[in-house]
Amino acid sequence: MDLETLRHSTAHVMAHAVKSLWPDTRIAIGPAIADGFYYDFDKRQPFIPEDLTKIEEKMCQIIKADHKFVKEQVSKSKALELFKKQGEVYKQELINEIEDSELTTYTDGEFTDLCRGPHIDSTGQIKAFKLLSIAGAYWRGDEHKPMLQRIYGTAFFTQKELDEYIRVLEEAKKRDHRRLGKELGLFLMDEAAGAGLIIYQPKGALLRTVIEDWEKREHLKRGYDIVIGPHILKSDIWVRSGHYEFYKEHMYIFDVEEEEYAVKPMNCPGHMLVYKSRTRSYKDLPIRYFELGSVYRHEKSGVLHGLLRVRGFTQDDAHIFCLPGQLRDEIKAVIDFVIYAMSVFGFAEYEVELSTRPEKSIGTDQMWEHATSALEESLKEKGIRYGINKGDGAFYGPKIDIKLKDALGRLWQCATIQCDFALPERFDLAYIGEDGKEHRPVMIHRVILGSMERFIGALIEHYAGALPLWLSPVQVVVIAITDKQHEYAQSINSQLLDIGLRTKLDTRNQTIGYKIRDAQTEKIPYMIILGAREQQEGKITVRSRQSGDEGATALDDFTTRVKEELKA
Repeated sequence: MDLETLRHSTAHVMAHAVKSLWPDTRIAIGPAIADGFYYDFDKRQPFIPEDLTKIEEKMCQIIKADHKFVKEQVSKSKALELFKKQGEVYKQELINEIEDSELTTYTDGEFTDLCRGPHIDSTGQIKAFKLLSIAGAYWRGDEHKPMLQRIYGTAFFTQKELDEYIRVLEEAKKRDHRRLGKELGLFLMDEAAGAGLIIYQPKGALLRTVIEDWEKREHLKRGYDIVIGPHILKSDIWVRSGHYEFYKEHMYIFDVEEEEYAVKPMNCPGHMLVYKSRTRSYKDLPIRYFELGSVYRHEKSGVLHGLLRVRGFTQDDAHIFCLPGQLRDEIKAVIDFVIYAMSVFGFAEYEVELSTRPEKSIGTDQMWEHATSALEESLKEKGIRYGINKGDGAFYGPKIDIKLKDALGRLWQCATIQCDFALPERFDLAYIGEDGKEHRPVMIHRVILGSMERFIGALIEHYAGALPLWLSPVQVVVIAITDKQHEYAQSINSQLLDIGLRTKLDTRNQTIGYKIRDAQTEKIPYMIILGAREQQEGKITVRSRQSGDEGATALDDFTTRVKEELKA
């Protein structure tokens, strides 16, 4: 028995329980997923949170009864007759689409479901499960079809494993970037602006600026040239690149003076136009163009999720044009850059996948073989373990995906390295080789942090909002206890600003306890508290986010310490 089989069987039991409690409910599908399972239902009255407890109780009864899971091979016609009699319209639709003449059903007790299986031997083998949430889901993921109700749950072999999973879920709720983003005043999502569009508030804009400034410095160190492209381009260029054919449903397209334009979903065509703007020699390569490029993609409203899934976002996008013989070294240099960046931002672990050619793609078999081989050999030469994600490459080339693992062990897709022989062909890119003839360069598409929005969301959740000193929008808050210390507080604040710290001056007419609690809520790394004694002695009292009250010290000692912390 494996975990996927256990979870799929638990989903079956959940459907059995729902049908027992609400017989008129029609059932759809109930697969196992990465962290558990779900089942979709068509129920006249919406489920409410209290219903989850009722369903769990009924599931416990079914589990206690220890029904055998009985598999049966049935003809397609018999299966249709069975589920038509039960009024299960969604099962009938599925059966009609299956080409096989025989199907399988699984029965436990009085409940029968259409299912390929496998299942566990009996319901009594389910030892630890929990129903988690209720959500809406369109039938077959199609917004033009009925909206169903989806119940999510999870199951484990032992109660101990389940308890640990629930603990992590509760911790994840505390770290939810949407809640923390609002509490910390970082960003907002306002329906007046539009779904999936992020507005950065001053602190969030400052955080993003700090990250972007770091990125620009690091790219310049590594020989990248910064370029900036427009947000819209004529549709002709998207037809040429293949996006119009393979990506049109995700694009915003409109007319200007009888010409069709599209808001860019990616930055690559603009970078190819820069490359193509003059004749290139083999001596010029590799050429590396970097852009913090804002792109827009038409995502369905149902999949939008805070900063993690949006319609407008900015990528730390770059495209490297190189000789075929330079390809592996360039790929390995990007991998090194990604690993370095992860360490700087506090991510110690990661997982790597190599995604291969999808069903819909451009380019020849030879192009794809060369590109895939270059990526795979680069990973092997770096000694990096990786999995294969079949058919999930970009339409123009295979890719390496590097997923960060956060403090709770969750994976976040950020960095991507794509190898592309096809678009240089489509855009007729060339360089003059040693032989004086034109040759085709190879193109690497890559992001280091990925979407700035998603990366900031991951950072917030990784640190539970308590960002390290160098990233904190406000690094130090200077608090005057009474109005008699206002002038002294302003002097201290000015000195901190002079050495480049990001500060906040709090001289409000509030109690010192209120001001301290406010700074704690904002998760500011350091507080400098100034009262009559500090003013008289020319000192400061330091309170840190990490260790609390640290007592009185000289300002110079504090600034030396902070500089060292920032350097580290």
